[in-house]
Order: sequence, then C-alpha cells, then structure tokens
Amino acid sequence: MSERADARAGWTLAVVFLVMFLVSLDLSIVNVALPDIEATMGFGPSGLSWVINAFLLSYAGLMLLGARLADLTGRRTLLLVSLAVFGLASAWGGAAQHGWELLAARVIQGAAAAVLAPMSLALATSEFAEGPARAKAIAVWGGAAAAGGALGVVLSGILTDHLGWRSVMWVNLVFVALAVPAVLRGSDNGVAMRHARPDVLGAILVTAGVSALVLGVIATERHAWGSISVVGWFCSGVGLLVAFVWVEKRTADPLVPLGFLRRRALIGAMIFGFLLTSAQIASFYFVSQFLQRVLGYSPTGTGLAFLPFCAGIVIGLRIAMVITARVGPRWVLLGGGLLGAAGLLWFGAADASTSLVTGILGPSLVASIGIGAAVVAMGVAAVTGVPPEQAGLASGVLNSARQLGGSLGLAILVTVAADVIGDSTEPVVLADGYTTALQIAAGLLAVGAIATGLILPRTRRSSEPDVPVVT
Repeated sequence: MSERADARAGWTLAVVFLVMFLVSLDLSIVNVALPDIEATMGFGPSGLSWVINAFLLSYAGLMLLGARLADLTGRRTLLLVSLAVFGLASAWGGAAQHGWELLAARVIQGAAAAVLAPMSLALATSEFAEGPARAKAIAVWGGAAAAGGALGVVLSGILTDHLGWRSVMWVNLVFVALAVPAVLRGSDNGVAMRHARPDVLGAILVTAGVSALVLGVIATERHAWGSISVVGWFCSGVGLLVAFVWVEKRTADPLVPLGFLRRRALIGAMIFGFLLTSAQIASFYFVSQFLQRVLGYSPTGTGLAFLPFCAGIVIGLRIAMVITARVGPRWVLLGGGLLGAAGLLWFGAADASTSLVTGILGPSLVASIGIGAAVVAMGVAAVTGVPPEQAGLASGVLNSARQLGGSLGLAILVTVAADVIGDSTEPVVLADGYTTALQIAAGLLAVGAIATGLILPRTRRSSEPDVPVVT
C-alpha cells in the first residue's frame, strides 16, 4: 500500500473511531449528572430516565432510515451535516432552561446519531477488505463503542462536579470539532447505492412502534401490567410494527429488505446486541446511582470509579482483535458475553458496606474485558459476507437492535428497581433495588451469549491466514 493510501486509511480509522465514540459517549455521559439534572430541571424519578430514553428512542427508531441514507447519500456530506446537527443539539441541551428543552435536544441528538452510528460501521466494512484489515477496523469501531460508553461515565462525574451538569452536553462540541477534519481527509462523497429512495413511511412506522412499546413499559411505573393503559401501548406498538412489515413487503425500495434478515450471522449479532445493550446501559445507570446514593460518592469519585472499566475494554478488544481473526466470532462472543455477565452478577452482589476493591474494581475489570471482546466479535459477525452497497443497512440493523434493547432494557429495569425501592430513601433499600436490577441485567447478557453461540454459523479456516470463513 502506498504512503498516501496508508494516510487515507489512517484518517478513515480516525473517522470510524471518533464518530462511534461520540455517539456512545453521549449515550452514557448524562448518567452521573442525573441527580444534578433532577435538582435543576425538576424531573421526578421516572421522568429522569427520559433524559436517557429520549435519546434512545429517536436513535433506535430512526436508525434504519439513517442506515439507508448512509447507502444512498454522499458519505462526506451526510457525515458533516449530521455532525453539525449533533453539535447544535448539544449546545441547546446545555443551555436548556426547561425540562422540555433538554428532552427535545436529546431527541435531536438521537436523530443525528441514528445517521452517524451506521456510517461508522459502514466505513469500517466498505473501506477495508474482509480479513485482518477489516477485523482491525471493526475492532476500532467496537473499542470506540465500548470505550465511549465507559469514558462517558468518567467524564460525566468529573465535569458535573467541577463545571456543572451542562458541561456534559457541551463537551460533545469538542469531539465534533475533532471529527470534522478527520471526515474531510478520511472519507469521500461516494454513494454505495443509486436509483433508490428512503422508505419514509417505513421509518415512521418503526419509530412509532418502538416508541409505543417503550411507553408501555414506562406506564407500568404508575399502572398495573394488565391495565388498559399498559396493554393499549403494547398493542399499539405491535400493530405499528406489523404494519411496518406489511409496508416493507410491498414497497419498491424497502427500508429493510426482509430477505436480508435471513443471514444467520446477522440474526445472531442482532440478538446479542439487543440483550447486551439492555444489560450494559442499565448497568451504567444503576452502578452510577448505587455509587452516589448508597455509597455516598461524589460525581467525580463516581466517574473515576469507572476508569477500571475503560481499561478492561481496551484489554478485551485487543484480545478479540487477535482471536476473532483466527477462530471466528462465535466462540469469542460466547466467552466474552459470559465473562461480562459474570462481572455484572458480581456487581449485583454489592450492598451498602461494599468496598471499592471487591465491589467495584473487581467486577469492573471482569465485565469490561468480556464486553470489550464480545462487542468486536458481534461487529465482525454482523458484516461478514455483506456486500459494500449494504454495509450501511447491516450496520443500521445491528445498531437499531442494540439501541432498542437499551431503551426497553432500561425502562424495564427502572420499573423493577422502583418496585423494590418503593418510596424509601434508605441506602439499604436503594441498594436492594439497584442490585436486583443488576442481577437481571447479568441474566440478560448470559442468555444473549448462549443463544447467539447456538445461532451463529461455524467457521472454517480459509486458505489465507487469519481469515475466518463462515459456513
């Protein structure tokens, strides 16, 4: 490869990393700041979770449309416009004077992220040939996704303590500024697919369907599961998603060609991504709440307590970069997922007397090494054998499943924790609620790892070294 090509590849990897890092950072960076946001904006305990869910809903619901745009539109233009929208929404959120403004800014951030995330994995897939080069690019993508989420919690604590919660929104502008020159040097305005148009009706139906399902879960905080309110939301969600499938079968340019979803590797990656993100986002939320409300950590102390998780992510992705190229994603995903579940279960054994070393450091390292390795294997599985013109679609389907899982998982586990805690503010009771949710999160991740291990196709060695072939 020429020196110029090497430089271009380096800038492309920078785009892959910075874009996915920015999206993942914003998914978690508000976690430690939530108590301060609640005090300033007057959110209740259930309303407070919408600071996260507002982002997740638009992100997950619009992901498939964003993925389609990634295949139909000039990449450089789409990246730059999406980064600009993301930056402006972050600035508005940081300056918000009312709760509705903050939630609206989070919705817009999620919509921009719904374009940025599939573009990131699409670049890693389309710009690098299948084999070691692509495995490295996907490791960069996976590392950015996992590290952004973990570092977001760290920055959230430090920034909230010293600069106030508004700075957790404004810090996004720094990463947007770093990403723009990388996009200009590491991407072109090429279009993967032509003569097709976005399926807007399909996007509206899937967004509305997902939103209705999550609203149904949120409604269980005030109403019984069998109530008209809860059942009505769930029925509406299912009906809208059925209508989405009906539209996809009949439109000339569907948002998701249903035949595309028959790939076993992609199905396995989607299931794992759904359950992994259900567990991971909820875990960040409950661990940060546990550290502050039960153990009495400051926001800075809470953020710094997540540094071992960041270190473990790096270890896990480095391991996965080597092993996945040799044995394929199946065993790495299974082993990494179960190790991550063990770490979350260890978190779930904490109580009001938990020490930093045994209750935080240990489970952080175990969970993060497993999750870091599994995320890389999940990305490899999702794009194996996918042609370049469908790279954005594969990325969008995977990321949509992940963020739908995150939204539903957080909503369900917040409901579970609230049911255990009730109206109590006693640290012992709070600890019981948070650890119950963490134990369920561990179970979700374990189920995802085992199910995906059974679904993923086996791999055989190719004639070229370090290149797994899916059969």
